Amino acid sequence: MAINPPVDATKTPAWVALQKHYDELQAEGIDLKKWFAEDPDRVKELSFDAGDLHFDLSKNLIKPETLRLFTFLADEVKLGDRIKAMYTGVHINNTEDRAVLHTALRRPVEDEGKYIVDGQDTVKDVRETLDKIYAFADDVRSGKWTGVTGRKIETVVNIGIGGSDLGPVMAYEALKPYADAGISARYISNIDPNDLAEKTKGLDPETTLFIIVSKTFTTLETLTNAREARTWLLEELTANGAIAEGDEAQRAEAIKKHFVAVSTNLEKVEEFGIDPANAFGFWNWVGGRYSVDSAVGTSLAVVFGPARFEEFLHGFHEIDEYFAKTPFEKNVVVLLGMLNVWYRNFFKAASHAVLPYDQYLHRFPAYLQQLTMESNGKSVRWDGTPVTTETGEIFWGEPGTNGQHAFYQLIHQGTQLIPADFIAFVNTPNPTKDGDQDVHELFLGNYLAQTKALAFGKTADEVRAEGTPEEIVPARVFTGNRPTTSIFGVALTPFSLGELIALYEHITFVEGTVWGLDSYDQWGVELGKQLAKQITPAISKDDEALAAQDASTQSLIEFYRKNREF
Repeated sequence: MAINPPVDATKTPAWVALQKHYDELQAEGIDLKKWFAEDPDRVKELSFDAGDLHFDLSKNLIKPETLRLFTFLADEVKLGDRIKAMYTGVHINNTEDRAVLHTALRRPVEDEGKYIVDGQDTVKDVRETLDKIYAFADDVRSGKWTGVTGRKIETVVNIGIGGSDLGPVMAYEALKPYADAGISARYISNIDPNDLAEKTKGLDPETTLFIIVSKTFTTLETLTNAREARTWLLEELTANGAIAEGDEAQRAEAIKKHFVAVSTNLEKVEEFGIDPANAFGFWNWVGGRYSVDSAVGTSLAVVFGPARFEEFLHGFHEIDEYFAKTPFEKNVVVLLGMLNVWYRNFFKAASHAVLPYDQYLHRFPAYLQQLTMESNGKSVRWDGTPVTTETGEIFWGEPGTNGQHAFYQLIHQGTQLIPADFIAFVNTPNPTKDGDQDVHELFLGNYLAQTKALAFGKTADEVRAEGTPEEIVPARVFTGNRPTTSIFGVALTPFSLGELIALYEHITFVEGTVWGLDSYDQWGVELGKQLAKQITPAISKDDEALAAQDASTQSLIEFYRKNREF
């Protein structure tokens, strides 16, 4: 397949202009306090709305003219063409020769027939799969689908890894207030036996349903855990007398009633013992880290219901449409992507913090780690040539206010520049008061205070004016000019969660376009998998395999063999 080479952003007039602009800002002296004082319209010019999310970019190390340069760069790297190519199914995933169509997962029924890709009516196929998932979810939620003893399902256990786990578990935690059918979920991902042991602890096998999520049904970690879960189920059902010892017909029926699959490999699904009719598929144009809104989210449809899952999809679609149709100069998704490039390539910021002021979003930073770092953690461009500048950021974070008592010290007074996204919501599903104090408002006070402190800091004179002894004045100075973006939503709902996920999906895409990356493959995860298959036999008994390893690996395996107790 012929590959159109990416534009080298560093050779464009816009990049040169951005470099000149950056140099001028440095020479002038970056001073957010001064910029706010001199420009009464700064907040207005640097605030945006997309869907029901509000964005304040005013505490970033930019001026309004910086955004104009961002849009010039977006034009010069042909971002518009790249967006159109992605949305229409051009095979922009070059190394796997695939379309990139996660946006089709959330298109409405009215779009059937409009997006034919490689002979496939993508929207029609998606909606048919959703209908099947929704019918299954309704059956489980209503009690029509029961376990082998006729009891209603009370716990769904999702077994997957990577995108087959991070998205569903993040969304489950985020939307817990919407669980309304008496069904909870647990998620098993790690091949470490401790994960499965803890996640099955206390479960009633008669009311537990396992969802095995693996497109190929060959993923090492997932299938190992699936087999262990099957063993656990059958042993527990036998122990409590739900099925008879050695009755193969009852064992087979138990597996069919307690296991379903998200996979396209129906042959292996059936070999496992799952009825192929209870397998929900997705397509090779859905990357794992972009798949939470596909059949990978089946556990969410069961716990929260089809109507809530549809709201989730509508949130994605809202941002998809905004991103595709809003002019770059007003398009906050594009501008945020360019802002990340600004910090990574001009300020040389190596990491990016995401700080949700909502406990329900406590897994959101972990979700973004895969989305961003697996997508853009690359050193070659989509035509195989070396990158021409730094790529990718280390994404990390924890919920506020917990992080304030942990790593905010580094963000406030450390020597590294760490851009940060602060996310919060106006309303909470759990309003409480501590005396007369609204606790959510106390919480939001911290959300607002942290970005103010990071932006404007505290001078030595201000510290002295508080009566601080001179010898500790330097320790209490805050330099300010630490950049943040404030994202404020009305409430954390299925719709707004879909918006947030789509927002970061497209931010990642914008960055990848500037850097010339194929943001949709992940070959970096493969080498370790291959080597693990070679090394594993050496750990227990294969001395020939041990001899083939490097000295360090041999030494570590010898330590293991010496100290293994069981």
